[in-house]
Amino acid sequence: MDPLARPLDDVWFTRDLPVLRAIARLVDAPQHGGAPYLGQVVPASGLPKPDVTAAARALVDSGYVEALTNYAGEIVRFTGISAEARRLAGLWPTPQGEWARLVEQLAVRAANAPTDVERQRWRAMAEAADALGEDDGALLMAALIGGYVPRRR
Repeated sequence: MDPLARPLDDVWFTRDLPVLRAIARLVDAPQHGGAPYLGQVVPASGLPKPDVTAAARALVDSGYVEALTNYAGEIVRFTGISAEARRLAGLWPTPQGEWARLVEQLAVRAANAPTDVERQRWRAMAEAADALGEDDGALLMAALIGGYVPRRR
């Protein structure tokens, strides 16, 4: 196969997401004043500086992070992150993640209920959640997280 025709290697999980998580942790931490330097992100990400720099450019270009640059256009400091970046980094909940937590909690409650009556109730609720499914469950969680009820089409 022609090397130029081959798709590029994925960098989201190996480079960009770890850097986004490092930036999010540092932006969210009060000790850095919410605006960490690139030099602080490098050790926080665990990646080499060239990878962090490439990831940072990609994250800025995609609107996930905001950054200050020097006169040469190099990223110096991060000044903010988007709401979507907060969700991707795990700082804010996602509907899918909250649904999974609810389903897990129902199973734990059913297993640890002190009486048969309570155990049956928790199992019934867990079975109802299972019957509802992930998609509708995520819609429900979106309503709870966001404070609105989305319409199903």
